[in-house]
Amino acid sequence: MRFSTPFFAAVAAFFAVGVQANPVAAPEANITARTTYFSGDATFYYPNGNPGACGAPMQNSDFIVALSSAHYHDGAHCWQHLNVNYNGNNIDVTIGDLCVGCATEQIDLSSGAFEALAPLDVGVIPVVWNFK
Repeated sequence: MRFSTPFFAAVAAFFAVGVQANPVAAPEANITARTTYFSGDATFYYPNGNPGACGAPMQNSDFIVALSSAHYHDGAHCWQHLNVNYNGNNIDVTIGDLCVGCATEQIDLSSGAFEALAPLDVGVIPVVWNFK
């Protein structure tokens, strides 16, 4: 079977139009579109080697976060990670505790994690965070 040059030109034009009509977003764009970001205050606490609500002892230097009951979900998120951003600085923290007194979007960081973002004497910082 022989195909003519006009046939190949028509097929090439068809595929070119098809690619332009169906753009595919970069993988990073898809991930960003599906990620929910939360804005709230971050405070800090001293775990002092005590077991958190997730059941394991935690140190002050560990990058640990305690979530409000609205996000803790009875421990469903234990040991998952959050990305926390403050003033362009990002840290990765592990969910290890429940913050009973926290507002819905508020998080409570271990003193070590908080210090990676701001001096402890600041006390409270506005952050943006998301589940990883």
